[in-house]
Amino acid sequence: MSEMITLSAKTRTADFGSAGSRRLLRAGYIPAVIYGKQAPAHCAVVAKEFLMKKHHFTGSTIITLDVEGQKHMVFVKTFQENLLKGIVNHIDFYEVTAGEKVRTHVGIELVGNPVGVRNGGVLEQVLHEIDVECLPKDLPSIIQVDVSALDINDAVRVAQIVVADGVKIHTPEDETVATVKAVKVEEPAPADAEAADATAASATDTSAETK
Repeated sequence: MSEMITLSAKTRTADFGSAGSRRLLRAGYIPAVIYGKQAPAHCAVVAKEFLMKKHHFTGSTIITLDVEGQKHMVFVKTFQENLLKGIVNHIDFYEVTAGEKVRTHVGIELVGNPVGVRNGGVLEQVLHEIDVECLPKDLPSIIQVDVSALDINDAVRVAQIVVADGVKIHTPEDETVATVKAVKVEEPAPADAEAADATAASATDTSAETK
């Protein structure tokens, strides 16, 4: 199951313009909206708390959003960040309901040292996340895929991913997750090869004249 994180917020019922948003930001809050089956709900999240925890969020991280004592189970759908100023200007949450299945994307983590890499190949991760559906309590924070057995030109596909009971994968089974490729050796271009032959011939002629 994905890691549970708690965030604190307060209800926002007025002052929705850009000026109001700036006032909230100056006061240490981030304007936010909770989307879901109900009408969108506006709130203001404690900025310091969000900034401290946002590096732990993934597409499958369930957050307990505490809005003045009313708890919502949510995902971070998206957020607007000003990297130059180091602030988050706005957050969109998506609310889920316990007992009802959710569909989202979960990241893929490759584990193991492939046989093909030890034989000189290069591991390439093609797919970085998959589309899954399950109950919130069964949602994994990450899906690990063992690539230890991959030799050069081998690949692991979605059909080979093992997930817990209750988790359904919607990504097509034939999609490649990772592969080990042989390292290509660059062949000299024709012009380069001719130049190399000319240099070798010149060196041979010079050596003969010296003798």
